[in-house]
Amino acid sequence: MLMNRVETVLVTSPANRAFQRCVEAPMLRRLGGRTPGARALEIGCGSGYGTKLIIDQFGAATVDAVDLDPAMVTRARRRLRRYADQVRVVQGSADDLQAALGAGDAAYDAVFDFGIIHHITNWRDAVAEVARVLRPGGRFFFLEVTAAALARPSYRRLLDHPTEDRFTARQFLAELTDPGLDPADNWRTYVGSDYLAGVAQKP
Repeated sequence: MLMNRVETVLVTSPANRAFQRCVEAPMLRRLGGRTPGARALEIGCGSGYGTKLIIDQFGAATVDAVDLDPAMVTRARRRLRRYADQVRVVQGSADDLQAALGAGDAAYDAVFDFGIIHHITNWRDAVAEVARVLRPGGRFFFLEVTAAALARPSYRRLLDHPTEDRFTARQFLAELTDPGLDPADNWRTYVGSDYLAGVAQKP
């Protein structure tokens, strides 16, 4: 599901970029470490700021970035112009990475999700795709919005999200184990149980 106008303004704002740079990315690094020299994938790259952080803060060598919204793909390509040799940005869906990127099994050392899977109606398929494209030993870095947040009146009034089959933090973590990802104790909730951050590894 595409973001509506309100959410687009929020996630592309300077305040959100600062929060992502100063709070969320460091939180993920504390939970899962850096990814120096990695071939990385970002699902739901939006305007490309997360992709920039994957290179600058996590140390990935290359990043493939995918987003469903063609307008966001255009923004991301513009933002990431100076990383042209390291980044590929394409339009496509996180629940079919073969179609979007030609991504085969075990193609990536790391996959990043800066809050996109809760937008996907068939979110379990997206989790399975993440597991499929990760190499053994690869890591899945995730920041997600849970059903607790999505049920709040402010979310329901202002933002568009699928309304059925939303996950709690525990349900999301449990779903990771089905395709073979192991979050162990490398996760935490914040703002109560509204948000979930973590890193799961593929054995």
